[in-house]
Amino acid sequence: MAEIGGGCCPPMDLMRSEPMQLVQVIVPMESAHLTVSYLGDLGLVQFKGLNSDKSPFQRTYAAQIKRCGEMARKLRFFKDQMSKAGVSPKEFLGKDVDIDFDDVEVKLGELEAELSEINANNDKLQRSYNELMEYKLVLEKAGEFFASAHRSATAQQSEIESQQQVGEDALEAPLLQEEKSVDPTKQVKLGFLTGLVPREKSMVFERILFRATRGNIFIRQSVIEESVVDPNSGEKAEKNVFVVFYSGERAKSKILKICEAFGANRYPFSEELSKQAQMMTEVTGRLAELKTTISAGLDHRKILLETIGDKFEQWNLKVRKEKAIYHTLNMLSLDVTKKCLVGEGWSPVFATPEIQKALQRAAVDSNSQVGSIFQVLRTKEMPPTFFRTNKFTTAFQEIVDAYGVAKYQEANPTVFTIVTFPFLFAVMFGDWGHGICLLIATMYLVLREKKLSSQKLGDIMEMAFGGRYVILMMSLFSIYTGLIYNEFFSIPFPLFAPSAYECRDASCSEATTIGLIKTRDTYPFGVDPVWHGTRSELPFLNSLKMKMSILLGVAQMNLGIIMSFCNAKFFKSAVNIWFQFVPQMIFLNCLFGYLSALIIIKWCTGSQADLYHVMIYMFLSPMEDLGENQLFPHQKTVQLTFLFLALISVPWMLLPKPFILKKQHEARHQGQSYAQLGETDESLQVETNGGPHGHEEFEFSEIFVHQLIHTIEFVLGAVSNTASYLRLWALSLAHSELSSVFYEKVLLMAWGFNNFLILIVGILVFIFATVGVLLVMETLSAFLHALRLHWVEYQNKFYEGDGYKFAPFTFTLLGNEDE
Repeated sequence: MAEIGGGCCPPMDLMRSEPMQLVQVIVPMESAHLTVSYLGDLGLVQFKGLNSDKSPFQRTYAAQIKRCGEMARKLRFFKDQMSKAGVSPKEFLGKDVDIDFDDVEVKLGELEAELSEINANNDKLQRSYNELMEYKLVLEKAGEFFASAHRSATAQQSEIESQQQVGEDALEAPLLQEEKSVDPTKQVKLGFLTGLVPREKSMVFERILFRATRGNIFIRQSVIEESVVDPNSGEKAEKNVFVVFYSGERAKSKILKICEAFGANRYPFSEELSKQAQMMTEVTGRLAELKTTISAGLDHRKILLETIGDKFEQWNLKVRKEKAIYHTLNMLSLDVTKKCLVGEGWSPVFATPEIQKALQRAAVDSNSQVGSIFQVLRTKEMPPTFFRTNKFTTAFQEIVDAYGVAKYQEANPTVFTIVTFPFLFAVMFGDWGHGICLLIATMYLVLREKKLSSQKLGDIMEMAFGGRYVILMMSLFSIYTGLIYNEFFSIPFPLFAPSAYECRDASCSEATTIGLIKTRDTYPFGVDPVWHGTRSELPFLNSLKMKMSILLGVAQMNLGIIMSFCNAKFFKSAVNIWFQFVPQMIFLNCLFGYLSALIIIKWCTGSQADLYHVMIYMFLSPMEDLGENQLFPHQKTVQLTFLFLALISVPWMLLPKPFILKKQHEARHQGQSYAQLGETDESLQVETNGGPHGHEEFEFSEIFVHQLIHTIEFVLGAVSNTASYLRLWALSLAHSELSSVFYEKVLLMAWGFNNFLILIVGILVFIFATVGVLLVMETLSAFLHALRLHWVEYQNKFYEGDGYKFAPFTFTLLGNEDE
């Protein structure tokens, strides 16, 4: 493995990916399962798929995967049933799952059959119960119809009889007496149907019945006040009880079809009052029996689900683990003798002893007569990238990986991002009061991380918890920059010493620097508090923050170019060093590095020179005398030198590199039929610096166009990226002004009313505005801008990010995965 060249780069374990190797493992069939299991516990091997020419159903362990899938289905069924019953699975804290896979399969089958039978019985009983409840309502409501009709008929009959009696007393004999005889064959016998219909369909139901029978029906409906459970759907619904009177079988057939179409449940009913009372008694008794039976069934079901819940996590983990093992075994190729499996994969070099130890342990534990064979393969494939991180650096690494994973052995920006990211955030969020609020919220996540890591949090809370150490660093740097800006919720405090200025006379109350005189030593740390609240505050802080943004931007872009030098030196690419790093460094520092030096000189000397004029006329009129804008001797000569170097650095980047690459390609392949044998070192020899010169074909025009684009991109990017760092100044000013507005226009204004209620309202509005706008929206805004400065302005100087992450086979995250 090539060693890191030079002393400019951090050690290997911080800057570069772990050295990787392509390994081959030959495992006997009898120990294959246990071997893969031990390697999954180790989590340091990323297997390659060697059976891509076979469909998933043609692979060796397809049947075992199907078994695992069926068992996973049963576990999902159990989980759904426990969720509905309010039973929580018992947490499984064991590290090893010492249960037999076949026993688990049998047990799951038995439990599924038992639970399904209980559910089917409960559903049947519940349906019967719901039907009887509807039947009871029909008996009550329809009974009221018939009872009312009977009372009305009795009263009418009594009235008729009384009238006849009165008539007989008044007249001894009628003047005319007609003998009316009724033919029994011509009497019309009415039938009736009873049931329930959904209330929202009742009007349409009645209208359709009337039209279908041409008005030859009589229907009565009664509203049920409470919702009832429908026996068919099992859902609550509002219904009406109906009684339909009809004449003839034809009308009955139509009514039955309409009832079926409207989902109306029909129930038998007797018009005799004695039978109605008997039916009501029977239904009430059966309801009581069913209720007791259903309650006992639910208790038994809950006991069974609690029994399942005690072992659910253990079974679930076992099934997931077995499924992962068989998926991995299907990635291995079957030897022609069908007695062993051959696997290939990537692993870190440092993991070799641990892998070999796991292979030996698997052979012993499986009682295999033949041990596994482990060997390192030579390859020119690009290995995966693996950085060893901890709980502090993981979030910073994920920020970088979101832009792109570093290719193998490429310089890792995370090393510097740990400091530069929270610092640039703090430059925009500088207020030590807001920083303390952010710190308190973050300390809650940090101090309770063990408890919170085992809980399921919401999406936003999960994101905040994952980045808790990033937010912690952001809050600490915000407190630091807030002390420099001397802002505590936009209020200045003389924390380190009294102000160096005092009022000379009463005109100082107008808050202009004309009325201030310096009476003490300069304020030792940060901005003097007297500058806050003066009319000169805005231009002073504007100038300070704007120039500081330029200094920080140029410094970080220089760091990016230095990182490109580290990459070039590590990969031993002299072409990139002399025709990329050197001209880029010259171009950037002869222009913007020079501007940064002028800013520092102006601060140190107190000069009134106009830096805008100096930089503009450095290009427009380089021979013009500087006059009062001269900051140091021989400045004109220095500017001409820098301008000349910046101009020649552009063709320096553009022209030589394509011709040199072409010459190297021709020298490498001219007259050579065979390539020279490399070193015998078993470590990887990988072409990682890219470029077409590593291939047989070399397109000069393509290389030249690529270099032209790269040169133009860098030249224009040097200007635009420097200007982009002014967002540090803009967001810092916006944060300060918003904080000042909330303080002056909300809190102080409420205080000025001398009213307790208004003061309470003002304090609440101030708190909610501070939390909602400054601590949430401004935090997110500053975070995104800091992210952009790292991804675009900084990382594009050296970072390609076209690699792929090391994804080893491991059981560590199986418990957190969703099926």
